[in-house]
Amino acid sequence: MTEKFQAFVVNEKDGQVDATLVQQDFTTLNTEGVIVKVAYSSLNFKDALATQAKTGVVRSYPLTLGIDLAGTVVTSNDSRFVKGDEVLATGYGLGVSAPGGLSHYQSIPGDWLVPLPAGLSLKESMVYGTAGFTAALAVEKINQNIAKNKQVLVTGASGGVGSIAIALLHKLGYEKIIAVSRKDAATDWLKTIGATEIITPDALIPEKIRPLAKQQFSGIIDTVGGDLLAALLPQLDYEGVAALCGNASGIKLNTTVLPFILRGIKVFGIDSVNQPMPMRQKIWNLLATDWKITSQLKVQEAPLYDVGAITQSLLAGKHEGRTIISM
Repeated sequence: MTEKFQAFVVNEKDGQVDATLVQQDFTTLNTEGVIVKVAYSSLNFKDALATQAKTGVVRSYPLTLGIDLAGTVVTSNDSRFVKGDEVLATGYGLGVSAPGGLSHYQSIPGDWLVPLPAGLSLKESMVYGTAGFTAALAVEKINQNIAKNKQVLVTGASGGVGSIAIALLHKLGYEKIIAVSRKDAATDWLKTIGATEIITPDALIPEKIRPLAKQQFSGIIDTVGGDLLAALLPQLDYEGVAALCGNASGIKLNTTVLPFILRGIKVFGIDSVNQPMPMRQKIWNLLATDWKITSQLKVQEAPLYDVGAITQSLLAGKHEGRTIISM
């Protein structure tokens, strides 16, 4: 193969990080993997962080970014995949320690690839992307532990993970879905996808956070972390559940053991990166069938050359919904 192609690559020099489109050829691809012609990728907050210095996302430079992709197998040294197979990949080392999906072609280890489930197109799989996969893992924890008539609160509601979580909870029949967002312009949209109430983060954080507060929510899907999460855990119902899958407001959590030992709350950490393949296949099959909500989501489609501008929007907190990148 002699065809040239483009990739969105981040590099570092003298402490300065630069991310831009770079022309590459097939000699840059690892021939030991499965080479995929990428049809779609998507943009996540983690991709945006990877364009910045000292965020700890990228392990070594230069690196093609993009923590997910969907496309068609071109060549394969893995007996599980043949030319023409449609596949998707999220997490593992993509766009972090291994070249990622923001490229026209990419070489992927066979162990990282999920065969595209029936009922899902390549485009739809990236409408979900890592954000959708993460949201579904969090919703699965809520669904296993919280009754449909109980209140579930979702922070970072206008973002990719938050908005998909709301739509999934609505699909599953949850009757009281509280969206946490300070974006007034997103109110109507959030109600359209299933939110029954919109609350600003400030309304949930008291002047003084106490070890135990009035019980208000049975379930929490948190994409924010930081002070907001510290304020929410004491407000969980007895045997309430929190699924934690983000740290947009920081990684520190100042709390006490009292909600755990006096109210029996449970906190689940949601990791989308290293999920075992059986769970990946279970979740993707659900997203393709009983949990399918792609038609309800706010989706923008953009070309590869717009990635730089969109990552800046993500970092500035101005981005809503999902953006997929068409190759």
